[in-house]
Amino acid sequence: MACFTLPPELFGFYKQHIDFLTEHAVDPDKRRYSDKEEPPRHYIDIDHYGLHPFDSVPKFWKNAVAKYTEDTLKSYGIVPWHINAMMFRLTEAFKTMDVDRILYYSANIGHYIGDAHVPLHCTENYNGQMTNQSGIHGFWESRLPELFGDDYDYFLGRAEYVENIQMDIWRFVKDSFSALDSVLSFEKKLNESFPKDRKYSNETKGAITSKVYSQEYATMFHVQLDGQVERRLRAAILDVGCFWYTAWVNAGSPDLIPLNDKAVSDSLTKELNAVSEKLENGLSIREE
Repeated sequence: MACFTLPPELFGFYKQHIDFLTEHAVDPDKRRYSDKEEPPRHYIDIDHYGLHPFDSVPKFWKNAVAKYTEDTLKSYGIVPWHINAMMFRLTEAFKTMDVDRILYYSANIGHYIGDAHVPLHCTENYNGQMTNQSGIHGFWESRLPELFGDDYDYFLGRAEYVENIQMDIWRFVKDSFSALDSVLSFEKKLNESFPKDRKYSNETKGAITSKVYSQEYATMFHVQLDGQVERRLRAAILDVGCFWYTAWVNAGSPDLIPLNDKAVSDSLTKELNAVSEKLENGLSIREE
């Protein structure tokens, strides 16, 4: 959906490759199971750093490493800094007009920006395990959009240039963290008052039957959140478009028309397929 926020100079190229971007937006999640360096790139447990973490944690990587050490930062998540690193790589890919890398980094940065917009990616209590709310991560991130996402408004307007990339990343991380208290407190109160025998239901997809939060319970939670999931999703989509656009501008606004009909190389395809194959034997470092 971020493709549709882009100006004409970018839209043709991204629209031409929208299937690749859609398919490979999930690649970072696949790597979580096979690459031990991958999991911390998806979150930051910002509440680990005290009562006023956004005042305490340095915004730039080198300063944060100097204060906390790299091992500590990786233990509690590095998504704000990793998005910035991806922006540098995407900008360089635009400068060299490398189709493979433009698409690869566009898909990856889209994933990480999306993660940074999820409130439960900003806390040590990422799955409600500290408050007896296990399962709330998937409830907010997957179940609610699955049930109600078709009714969301995805008319977002045009992507805009981001003047200060690192500060803008911290802006949407802070917005996500600000929404966290509502996510946890509303679900906790609902759970206390809702009939236990109606909280879950069984749902069959194909040959698989799974236990899921019931539609009744999900509807009540969704109403209590008062559009929060839609707001975070809309913000994520627009921010992805803004970051793609900004990388292109910072690369000198190259003409992408000659790249519109170029296909992804066989070497990148093989590389991405290899990651998928590793997934079969891998284990997640941090399940969410």
